[in-house]
Amino acid sequence: MPERLARIRARIESACERAGRPPDSVTLMGVSKTQPASAVAEAFAAGLRAFGENRVQEGLAKSRELSSQIAPGIEWHLIGPLQSNKVRAALGLFRTIHSIDRLAIAEAVEREAEKRGITVTGFLEVNLGAEETKHGFPAEELIGTVKPLAAYKHLRIVGLMAIPPLGRAAEESRPWFRRLRALRDELAARPEWAGFPGWLSMGMSDDFEVAIEEGATHMRVGTAIFGPRRAPVPDR
Repeated sequence: MPERLARIRARIESACERAGRPPDSVTLMGVSKTQPASAVAEAFAAGLRAFGENRVQEGLAKSRELSSQIAPGIEWHLIGPLQSNKVRAALGLFRTIHSIDRLAIAEAVEREAEKRGITVTGFLEVNLGAEETKHGFPAEELIGTVKPLAAYKHLRIVGLMAIPPLGRAAEESRPWFRRLRALRDELAARPEWAGFPGWLSMGMSDDFEVAIEEGATHMRVGTAIFGPRRAPVPDR
């Protein structure tokens, strides 16, 4: 795994150089969903600090298993859909959620975070291709729909997230990444979003270099780090 991480970091540096960006402007997130806790521990030992989980219960189980194995400093990011009845459990571990995909979830996270006296970092998930199989705000409705979220005090919206429609080559993702960046710029220009960081969570194992060239700040890389996915763990 150290060798795979080194190769990925080298590719990140090259993509950043092409884009005229410093490498530290990009956060590499290891998508550890379906991988065993031992794989997370190995990646952590190799220097990776941010890990993305799709399922709340799977993330909680790994966190408990790893609590005595690795030092503080690991960052758990929720990247999969969040159900209303899982919000309380999710905030027991995750402080960054990349899948705020509707107002009801945003409201639920804000309420629970307020009860706990914490601040949660959130990305608004956008369904760029209007695909029925994907979650997210419709791109054409995003700006008006999410206006109330700008006033939240405990859910801090920091950027946008999207998974482009599946293509045959990495270059086919580029127009979608540009579309997400344009939406980010449009949102950031609104007066209610003054101070909006405008981060972009986009790019995975097959297209993260293109995503970096188009402005990604957070990439979700799984198989390129961990290898093939394991059988999924049920989320009870």
